Amino acid sequence: MTQVKPAPGGRMLTVLRVHLPSEIPIVGCEITPYVLLRRPDGGIFTDDVSEASPVDGYFMRYKCDRRAAVCSVHPTEEATLQCIGCLKSKIPVAKSYHCSAKCFCDAWQHHRVLHERAISALNENGTEEEELFGRFGSGSSSSGIISTALSGSTPNLSQNSGFNNGPTPVYPTGTEKSSGETWFEVGRSRTYTATADDIGHVLRFECVVVDLETRGTVGVPTSVMTSRVIPAPTPTPRRLIPVNTADAMGHFDLDSRTSSFGTFTVLSYNILADTYATSDTYSYCPTWALSWAYRRQNLLREIIGYHADIICLQEVQNNHFEEFFAPELDKHGYQALYKKRTTEVYAGTPQAIDGCATFFRRDRFSHVKKYEVEFNKAAQSLTDAIIPATQKKLALTRLVKDNIALIAVLEAKFGNHGTENPSKRQLLCVANTHINIHHDLKDVKLWQIHTLLKGLEKIAVSADIPMLVCGDFNSIPGSTSHGLLAMGKVDQLHPDLAVDPLGILRPLSKLTHQLPLVSAYSSFARMASVGYDLDHQRRRMDPTTNEPLFTNCTRDFTGTIDYIFYTADSLTVESLLELLDEDSLRKDTALPSPEWSSDHIALLAEFRCTPRVRR
Repeated sequence: MTQVKPAPGGRMLTVLRVHLPSEIPIVGCEITPYVLLRRPDGGIFTDDVSEASPVDGYFMRYKCDRRAAVCSVHPTEEATLQCIGCLKSKIPVAKSYHCSAKCFCDAWQHHRVLHERAISALNENGTEEEELFGRFGSGSSSSGIISTALSGSTPNLSQNSGFNNGPTPVYPTGTEKSSGETWFEVGRSRTYTATADDIGHVLRFECVVVDLETRGTVGVPTSVMTSRVIPAPTPTPRRLIPVNTADAMGHFDLDSRTSSFGTFTVLSYNILADTYATSDTYSYCPTWALSWAYRRQNLLREIIGYHADIICLQEVQNNHFEEFFAPELDKHGYQALYKKRTTEVYAGTPQAIDGCATFFRRDRFSHVKKYEVEFNKAAQSLTDAIIPATQKKLALTRLVKDNIALIAVLEAKFGNHGTENPSKRQLLCVANTHINIHHDLKDVKLWQIHTLLKGLEKIAVSADIPMLVCGDFNSIPGSTSHGLLAMGKVDQLHPDLAVDPLGILRPLSKLTHQLPLVSAYSSFARMASVGYDLDHQRRRMDPTTNEPLFTNCTRDFTGTIDYIFYTADSLTVESLLELLDEDSLRKDTALPSPEWSSDHIALLAEFRCTPRVRR
């Protein structure tokens, strides 16, 4: 019998509240309950209290249990089979369970009637939870049975590689029966990661205060239950489409290919920082699909699946870079560079400030140099130089927006095949930026991009190396910002230039640069080759701008604001990651969604270094 120690004077560590960030657990995603505690001195806190770091002689013990499914025909027997047809028809899930194949076959005549009635009811009375499970469940066999892990045995956690759900249960049976239900212990830590064995089952988290000296529990355990575990939604795979004339007859499989000798791939992706992923902004996305616990795993799975040699991410929160992306991508052979946004304007939690992260494969590149561009500093220098003292405060209010750029100079390790001098080091300059978002600050956007390009020009003159300029530019095709990047100059009659209250764009003749930049995705429109893949992608391009129809897709805005630009005199586009169309997204054609965890889509291009064209 567990000893319960009374607290002297009624003062002890107390559990005030336990709840889950999302009631719907997803396979492969961590679940960490929110636990609100009161110290013996009355202080309220949410930090974990481990046995190694007790509070006033107390610590917390956690447990996660899985509820066993019960046969719908023989309630005393545990289920081993589940009818997927029931889930798709929105029949109550309890009626989908059977203890054996014989049980299912014997009951089929009656069971079939349930299906017929459900079909005629046309999905009436279905719950959201059942809809999700049916929608994202595994494919069914012709008999409609899924014979997966609905057995009653305690799972072997060691088989679930990558999931750390605490020590293996040590109870003799690993089961607990209460109120006619059977529960199996599956984890003994505060955090639990749902496995495929949990699909279709309810999980129960339990926590209790333990006295460090007596090892006895204090008070009764506090528990909270989830809804049924569902499989992780799987987005439609995106292929790499060749645009080089010599290779334009086929496509590459991202899962099986690696960059060939002399080529490399670059990914650019705004991953949507958690601080911005709110239900108010994205009310159309299920709350569980907006949770960071879910999105981070889905994003990582997507990013790793592209097998890019260089990865440029925007909106990476400082804490998420340090605690998740850097260590996780390190496991896959990537070295990381990071630059967080400046904080003159930002007033939130310091750890939640976002920035740009650049990763590169150690076996393909080595790090040579890093440059950081803080547009706030450039704004201060600009106002000191051209703005009267009486107007500086107003000018800085308009110009200081915390945006930054991260520039990395890398050296290729894969040789210089096809270059003029094979013995010469092959360097590459990669810029990763996130430009100001405000629609009414077109002058600030253009000034930030011009400032970045002038800095890149200095690097190009000193090193004479190929360049990539990637990121979220918050500028649509046809804007002055896009024109400056793609054409090297702006149309001096463009209406955007009318917005310049500080005079920072004058004279307009200065708005130029000498870098021969070209948008990588314009290759889809420029290629003369024909074929199903290229024609299919051209239909996803805007014929007037030669850019994708969209890279950002929400209920409020659909358009292109993300780009990969390259210096066309030293790099050649070999292939591009296929574009999505609205049919490739969810039925409501808005991001983020359960399948795609950002409101942007990833862009990826494969390049080959070519002999520089002399002018």
